[in-house]
Amino acid sequence: MLPKRLLLVEDDRALAELVSFHFDRAGYAVTRTGDGEEALILAEEVKPDLVLLDWMIEGISGIEVCRRLRRRQTTANVPIIMLTARGEEDDRIRGLDTGADDYMTKPFSPKELVARAGAVLRRVRPALAAEALSYAGLDMDLVAHRVRRNGEPIQLGPTEYRLLRHFLENPGRVFSRQQLLETVWPHSEDIELRTVDVHIRRLRLALGEPDLVRTVRSAGYALDSEGLN
Repeated sequence: MLPKRLLLVEDDRALAELVSFHFDRAGYAVTRTGDGEEALILAEEVKPDLVLLDWMIEGISGIEVCRRLRRRQTTANVPIIMLTARGEEDDRIRGLDTGADDYMTKPFSPKELVARAGAVLRRVRPALAAEALSYAGLDMDLVAHRVRRNGEPIQLGPTEYRLLRHFLENPGRVFSRQQLLETVWPHSEDIELRTVDVHIRRLRLALGEPDLVRTVRSAGYALDSEGLN
């Protein structure tokens, strides 16, 4: 199962290490920074499933980082939990109004933060917390790593399984080959873009007809049942 990607933006090194430790144990892939400018860059590179964002950080403030993430199409729907020592009601309201999905006041329990993160993901992006994914007759059991189409078992290689899971978590959304490469292949630096096309063909062959993987000219691929009879 692919780990959930967490972007932690916290300039208190000791706290960042403590939070990272607990999220690592909970199965998250953690990327850390204490700088607001770098956080905006990493949000594009890492494509996090969740952002933990400290209010008072170096460079751009956490509130401004939150505001900019919400303005970007690529990060507009990424769940954000604000971390701050500012416990006043007006501050909490301001953070939530800016686009944060939840709010934790320091000091906090790292275990509670992990639980809050899981709750936010279940609420905002339920596919990430699910044990099974379904779309247009496709059923993926994330625990047993089994896939069926219209009740019939489908045999997939590891890469095709990861591709299909990514599509099932985002049905209808178009992904470029570069986006798929960065998301599905853990170490994509030395892999050519045409590798994506090869595995898309294998996935299509495995899934059979009618074809659920739509090619969008000059854009990429999507899992899309629209237009199928």
